[in-house]
Amino acid sequence: MDIQTFNSVQRKPVMARNMVASSQPLAAQAGTSAFAKGGNAIDAALATAITLTVVEPTMNGLGGDAFAILWDGEKLHGMNGSGRAPAGWTPARFKGRQAMDARGWETVTVPGQVAAWADLSDRFGDLPFEELFEDAIRHAMDGFPVSPVIARQWDTAAKELHSIPGFEAFMPRGRAPRAGEIWRFADQAVTLREIARTHGRSFYEGRLAHRITAFAAEHGAALSMDDLAAHRTEWVEPISQSFGPVHVHEIPPNGQGIAALIALGILEHLPYGETQPGSAARAHLEIEAMRAAFADLHAHITDPAHMRVKASDLLDPAYLKHRASLIDPTRAGQYDPGQPETGGTIYLCAADAQGRMISYIQSNFNGFGSGVVVPGTGISLHNRGKSFSLDPQHPNIVAPGKKTMHTIIPAFMTQDGRPVMAFGVMGANMQAQGHVQMTLRMVAEGLNPQAASDVPRWRVNDVGELIMEAEWPESVIRELEAMGHTPRVEPRDSLEFGSAQLIARLPQQPDTEPGETVAYIGGSDTRRDGQVIGY
Repeated sequence: MDIQTFNSVQRKPVMARNMVASSQPLAAQAGTSAFAKGGNAIDAALATAITLTVVEPTMNGLGGDAFAILWDGEKLHGMNGSGRAPAGWTPARFKGRQAMDARGWETVTVPGQVAAWADLSDRFGDLPFEELFEDAIRHAMDGFPVSPVIARQWDTAAKELHSIPGFEAFMPRGRAPRAGEIWRFADQAVTLREIARTHGRSFYEGRLAHRITAFAAEHGAALSMDDLAAHRTEWVEPISQSFGPVHVHEIPPNGQGIAALIALGILEHLPYGETQPGSAARAHLEIEAMRAAFADLHAHITDPAHMRVKASDLLDPAYLKHRASLIDPTRAGQYDPGQPETGGTIYLCAADAQGRMISYIQSNFNGFGSGVVVPGTGISLHNRGKSFSLDPQHPNIVAPGKKTMHTIIPAFMTQDGRPVMAFGVMGANMQAQGHVQMTLRMVAEGLNPQAASDVPRWRVNDVGELIMEAEWPESVIRELEAMGHTPRVEPRDSLEFGSAQLIARLPQQPDTEPGETVAYIGGSDTRRDGQVIGY
């Protein structure tokens, strides 16, 4: 990364000793407020995440899951805050169905996010847990003006979810709030106070748990008090893949982050360095590597206890070289999954002057998730169970107490065992391919974080179509078509390409004094309302 390259298309990168980057400015400001109180990067990230459930409810809520990768100043840690399927979710419950529901109670697995907040705070935070909630509670009680992007997403969701139990809480006037209208949600403020006061336990064992499960029982859902009380956050060892001089780290399965690592590993065996930035030849190799990686993701990844291959098998250099050999540098292809030899989401990041960095993500999955909102609480529940398979032969078949393949993933970059960057790109299956594109723009092309975020993106969507941002040159589109691709160019205001937040550590100067604090350079995606703020 050449930090002297400050030719970002729309926005300059930000540099500071303490930093938080988020998709909503009020949430990012909550993070800097945590810094002002003496908090560290983890405190700032949590204050931001908690506030995002209020100010960006279209992308996350209190009933979702969360993941994190963080550098504590000496070591990298991984946190898996995803929940399991209810004990009542046996295959017999879904007999006769061809696929899991997309919305409603039959998509609601145990939400792990609230426990993740408490566990991250306990292990790495400096501030009292309750102080992290102050900005979120204030915005929920006093209200805030809804931004145009969020208003647009809210309106789209309301048209689909208005009949889901409890969703009327997000439509107090019988519609979604319009851009500029003040949104208040006193029920959520009361719930946030209870979560803060009980260190999250009310959500899993107390009054809030009873409210959630009583509403579930009212609608014939399987989620029980026992399911909630059994939830535990898991601390995991991140998995990684080298690309050039860096290592990119992801949370291991059940997350989709391994797809980004597979794609990067495939690109290491292709003539990528012989292509030019922004060219059709370079985009072609990126897209093909991602398609091959997705084939493996959807065939093999689920709860690791139920996987038939290991993550390490899918990242074996010999296997990646074989997968790369299937790619024609001049023609688009179709890729079946390999068989190795066996042996609507928010993303944010924060960093502090003492060297701690955190890459954090939480989500209700598809926008407002299941659409289910527990009356009187402001708890909107995710629809993560939608990702389970009903194919008895598939490793991701639904089962009691099982974790499904998960789309939300934080990313982290190191070099020579030292932290380089916390980053992520929210947006369903855009996340893994966004991680690939951010890595390539930063490492192969030397862009700063803001410029890397601004570069036009491609995406292989959920049904396998190649879609591209309108900013791609017409000549590149035509060349890709000549290679056999069928790209569809999205309108300039498309929200299909995710939202990136990136914070990279600035190189220390040769004359730096021992013990001197570090500094960072950050970028926030102009495709959303986000902001990177230094303190």
